[in-house]
Amino acid sequence: MADLQLMEIKTNESDTDFEVNPVSLSARPVMWWQYLLYLLAGIVFGILLVKSEVISWFRIQEMFRLESFHMYGVLGAAVTTGIVSVWLIKILRLKTLTGEAVTFSNKKFHKGNIYGGLLFGFGWALTGACPGPIFAQIGTGATVVIITLLSAIAGTWVYGLVRERLPH
Repeated sequence: MADLQLMEIKTNESDTDFEVNPVSLSARPVMWWQYLLYLLAGIVFGILLVKSEVISWFRIQEMFRLESFHMYGVLGAAVTTGIVSVWLIKILRLKTLTGEAVTFSNKKFHKGNIYGGLLFGFGWALTGACPGPIFAQIGTGATVVIITLLSAIAGTWVYGLVRERLPH
């Protein structure tokens, strides 16, 4: 298992959105208990989502109706945190748990990004959920969101089936 490598998949040279880089897990095996760090990070992330009220359907509706700055402020803080985090990863040359170097690759923009963003936004506005908060919403007892989760999984599965026939 330590020598497991993922194969490189490319649809064509110009389409890098679906590229999977080879990953070698042989640098340093990860012990099972190290995965608890991911669980802890997920729990902290869920608590932050709940406390900042970004899982609230009402807050999401306020955002889409342009009635409140709250969600825009949270999203702006998240983007800023992401920019600083990527900068620190590059400057400090941080590595993964397995000792692999973290690399970033440039992605080309194409019109499918606009269609995908619109579809994502419409789904977010209708359901009041996006992929991160879905699990936090379910964890707070909003079990109706399980339907949203199953719909997201089904949509991803259908996309995988028709991906080759879509304009990318």
